[in-house]
Amino acid sequence: MTEKEKIEPYDGPAGGWGSLNSVRRHALEANAVSAVPTLLKQNKPDGFACVSCAWAKPAHPRPAEFCENGAKATFWELTGDRATPTFFAQHTIQELRSWSDHALEKSGRLTHPMRYNSLTDHYEAVDWETAFAEIGSELALIRQNDPKRAIFYTSGRASLETSYMYALFARLYGNNNLPDSSNMCHESTSVGLLDSIGVPVGTVTLDHFEKADALFFFGQNVGSNSPRMLHQLKEASDRGAAIVTFNPLRERGLERFTDPQNPVQMLTGGETIISRAYYQLRPGGDIAAISGMCKWLLDQDRQGKPTLDQAFINEHCHGFEEFVRFLDDLAWTEIEQESGLSKTQIEEAAAIYANARRVIAIYGMGITQHKLGVQSVHMLVNFLLMRGNIGREGAGICPVRGHSNVQGQRTVGISEKPELVPLDKLADQFDFAPPREQGTTTIEACERIIDGEVDAFVGLGGNFLRAVPERELMEANWPRMRLSVQIATKLNRGHLFTGEVGYLLPCLGRIEIDRQASGPQVVTIEDSTSMIHVSKPMREPASEHLLSEPKIVAEIAKACLPPNQSVPWDDWIADYGRIRDAIAQTYPAIFHDFNQRMHQPGGFRKPIAADERKWNTQSGKANFLIPSALHASFDDGRDPNIFRLITLRSNDQFNTTVYGYRDRFRGIEGTRMVVFLNGEDMARLGIAEGELIGMESAADDGVERRMRGFRATRYNIPRGSCGAYYPEANALIPLWQHAERSQVPAAKSVPVRLLLRNGATA
Repeated sequence: MTEKEKIEPYDGPAGGWGSLNSVRRHALEANAVSAVPTLLKQNKPDGFACVSCAWAKPAHPRPAEFCENGAKATFWELTGDRATPTFFAQHTIQELRSWSDHALEKSGRLTHPMRYNSLTDHYEAVDWETAFAEIGSELALIRQNDPKRAIFYTSGRASLETSYMYALFARLYGNNNLPDSSNMCHESTSVGLLDSIGVPVGTVTLDHFEKADALFFFGQNVGSNSPRMLHQLKEASDRGAAIVTFNPLRERGLERFTDPQNPVQMLTGGETIISRAYYQLRPGGDIAAISGMCKWLLDQDRQGKPTLDQAFINEHCHGFEEFVRFLDDLAWTEIEQESGLSKTQIEEAAAIYANARRVIAIYGMGITQHKLGVQSVHMLVNFLLMRGNIGREGAGICPVRGHSNVQGQRTVGISEKPELVPLDKLADQFDFAPPREQGTTTIEACERIIDGEVDAFVGLGGNFLRAVPERELMEANWPRMRLSVQIATKLNRGHLFTGEVGYLLPCLGRIEIDRQASGPQVVTIEDSTSMIHVSKPMREPASEHLLSEPKIVAEIAKACLPPNQSVPWDDWIADYGRIRDAIAQTYPAIFHDFNQRMHQPGGFRKPIAADERKWNTQSGKANFLIPSALHASFDDGRDPNIFRLITLRSNDQFNTTVYGYRDRFRGIEGTRMVVFLNGEDMARLGIAEGELIGMESAADDGVERRMRGFRATRYNIPRGSCGAYYPEANALIPLWQHAERSQVPAAKSVPVRLLLRNGATA
């Protein structure tokens, strides 16, 4: 272990002085001290929407409506560091590939459009006109030959305005190849909820949290991934609501919280206990645990204790009889085996549920990123339906989205599924024939790139190559493409692999003033609770050479598409309000009077039929759906030498962006190359604390996926499980190990074998 590396337990709560000290440290490390006052406008009605997570933004915000990770994201975007043409002249691409993810983004904001020169292995500055002309020429030629050989990817940061234009651009180009970051995280939600209750999103708003009697958490690390939610959880706990957590690891944010905005707690060291009960189930064992609770509820109701809302079931539900037969056929021994929990623990949790009238089920990628991620979502809905907890005040389903507008971009057309987009309306509105063929998902895009079936990749933000599975094959095959275009604010590893023609186009960040012909512009986003908010930029741009995302999309579209007078690209760029008018014309039920309603404090909500107990399903009712298995993993859990790997985010990162090397809550500092193991497993295999070991995929498909150099770390994690950081451990995930139907990578239960120091395989 190096002098910079330190691994020791952290005893503090989430929030508190640890959070404040982290904010101070990162302001200095990001060279962004001048950005500190800007935080006071973060997530405010008269300010900007955080560029990090998508948690809800209240109409009446706290004095500081930002969290530790939100502050880091703002500092990271408003850094004083710059990646100028001089920087790229000093470093070849091959050299930069040896840099860490953190070091690459620490180089600072991109300042000029850059074109890759394969002869010198450098990015070189180019003017915008040349960039657009060449990109347009390349895309036009590909479109002429086969438009389906182009991919249009987007991360979840792009605004509603940009996303709408980008989706229209792809369809005018001739395909529905619009994979996005949702394909890698919550597509299981979009598929599963649509099956069950007829909407692809959650039914809960902040108001529901104020009235809930209990909150059940599944696979969501609030302390690192959406810390502002801790305020809602603290308030719920303070008024006596029961918070019950199911998660393989004990995460500090779901255990204890000190509110940094509470002077009494800060001065006295006071804490709020978050979870009344905490159950460490096996990775992928959620279906079994939920099934056990449902079985107990059914048994109690049969014994004359009214635990089911039979009136709701009779009026609003379909498939309950089949679900009852499924529960009756389950043996408790099987439930205990697959969940990793005892019958007593499951009954204890179910009793808490039975004693609460209004219950919210909250979940994250610990539910969605499994082989049976969609069915795991079905089971959560079944759980709520048994007691009528959908469409009731203070109750509902709450998937916690990641990136700040990942849900919203789907609302305005970013989807590979043509059936989810009003293509007929687009055809009339813009006088063209939209493509009707199914587009490619993120996984399918990767498969096509590996097979040499993609000629062009346009990336609107994100770090695609680092985020996806099968890293070695992806990086090796990426250069086979003719064209790659990356629209970004900062450098990341994905930019270091290009097509034969490669462009890196720098854009304004959301916090930076966007001046167009009609004056400074604002944009909009949708949060996790389906509220649409305005975001007003506050700071001067990092470089005079930056263009806005809408401007870049419009110029590329104009350069490669034939003229269409019905698509007023230039008018839209002159005034983003006209883009919003077009969105309202395409989606009138959601966005009518868009330019007026967007200024409402707290935003305006799009209609959610299920919240009104209207079920847009094939049966016309809310559906009880039966899982095909009790565990959601690709392994059967019977081989003690195959571990279920959970990929994790640290306290010092958001998605693929690594802000630093401190995972405060897990006691890790100075490294990310660790593997968390159960102490009994370490003893059984003779692995010493701190020993360097490796991991390899347990997939038997002829492809070697192996990584070494992980420091073994004893941790409170279920036996047969291990944890390692994302995105480093992505190389261990085969592309084909994804959720059925949704194709979300199964990153929360990856079957792996441990490689010991002597070369043996555990």
